[in-house]
Amino acid sequence: MVVSEPTRLEHLSTGVAGFDAVLNGGLPHRRVYLVQGDPGAGKTTLSLQFLLAGVANGERALYISLSETREELDSIAVSHGWSFEGLSILEVASDAQDDTETTLYQPSEVELGERMRGILQEIDRLRPTRIVLDSCSELRLLAQSGLRYRRQILAMKRRLADWSCTILLIDNTQPGAPDMLLQSLVHGVVLMEQLAPQYGAERRRLRVMKLRGLRYRGGYHDFVIRTGGVFVFPRLVAAEHKHDVRRERVSSGLPELDALLGGGPQRGTSLLLMGPSGSGKSSIATRYALAAAERGEKAAIYAFDESEAMLRGRAASLGMALEPHVERGMLMVQQIDPAELSPGEFSHLARRAVEADGVRLLLLDSLNGFISAMPEERFVLLQLHELLTYLGQRGVLTLLTVAQHGLVTGEATAPLDVSYLADAVLLFRYFEAQGQVRKALSAVKSRSGPHEKTIRELSLDADGIQVGPVLSRFRGVMSGVPEWAGGDGDEAPIPGAS
Repeated sequence: MVVSEPTRLEHLSTGVAGFDAVLNGGLPHRRVYLVQGDPGAGKTTLSLQFLLAGVANGERALYISLSETREELDSIAVSHGWSFEGLSILEVASDAQDDTETTLYQPSEVELGERMRGILQEIDRLRPTRIVLDSCSELRLLAQSGLRYRRQILAMKRRLADWSCTILLIDNTQPGAPDMLLQSLVHGVVLMEQLAPQYGAERRRLRVMKLRGLRYRGGYHDFVIRTGGVFVFPRLVAAEHKHDVRRERVSSGLPELDALLGGGPQRGTSLLLMGPSGSGKSSIATRYALAAAERGEKAAIYAFDESEAMLRGRAASLGMALEPHVERGMLMVQQIDPAELSPGEFSHLARRAVEADGVRLLLLDSLNGFISAMPEERFVLLQLHELLTYLGQRGVLTLLTVAQHGLVTGEATAPLDVSYLADAVLLFRYFEAQGQVRKALSAVKSRSGPHEKTIRELSLDADGIQVGPVLSRFRGVMSGVPEWAGGDGDEAPIPGAS
């Protein structure tokens, strides 16, 4: 028996940013697809983008409206800055006949047949390449039985060979359970969801549930609806972005700080800076970003917890002027609102900074804000692991700050244990000596090689950041309550003092 080679399918671009990447090139031509979701999820917007992409490509496109009026469609176009020129729109209005007016037949039986004939005649006349039928809910109501409804959908599928077109069927999610009958008949199913967190803007995501005979990127993909339409952020898969990375140490510009990590963190690794609020984590991380910009390497700071103005002001108070490097394009500072940003969109921002802008150092300040942006916190570690793996494979040094609960007690804990994900960890602590509250800094982990097992004092003032000499009589750092163990007459060493 001779086995013929499979026919190579032509793919049609959906016109939706990021969605073609999820579909590995677009939707195969001459197929029927179902776009399903709750009202407001973005089904109509996505389907109109699909049609307008065809019009822009010189194809005939037809929008069949069973529920939306032309005025409503025009308002959507205006909100996105679209023009429907070249797009055919067929309004199939209901006669709204009262079933009680006659007892000889059900008006819905006649109305369904008339609607379908009108639709098929218009398709035969126009011969479009792309068709959207919005929505199947109207056909289901008119059919009044699963058998008649199934026959109408099958009739449309049989005409595909004559029409040589691609059809998108729009359908609302049925209460209680999805419409398995319709899902089983089509070649592909796209599920669009709108989530309502307890605080913040709504979150939207989509999932390709089915695409016969073709590989696609599974799982949920975050998307947003903005002026211009739907923008999809494909789920990040780090294994698809492997690159050869040159391992070399990255300096902070502070020799004592670099010594703590055996010369500094390596490229392609992640450095976690953890400690209580105000202990100097963000300042040290900013010092690394500034040093990168001074070397001529691009760096990006994503601030989840403070405004951009506050970040720049704090850096300036420590003698770190960020503005010149921001103006030169070597340092990017972006304030992130965790209540408005989905994890998928943040991963997209990070990818664009690395791949399009050439960023070599990325600071996420802080993980507390990043976690707040997660609609489902049980998956936060998986998403963070995927992001760190991707950045590492691109040779980016990633700095993460995390504020531990508890300001000066020994019970400081992080909202999530992320220390095992990082390649190196700097631990910040407060301690009391000679009637003063001081800061301590130590390296507790480094996968890239040996590191100092000492504790140094950290000073932040108008003279800048100073990492002092080793505190040899310093104990209790791992308990969270470091103490100076010198005698009553001894003075705790002051950084920079001889």
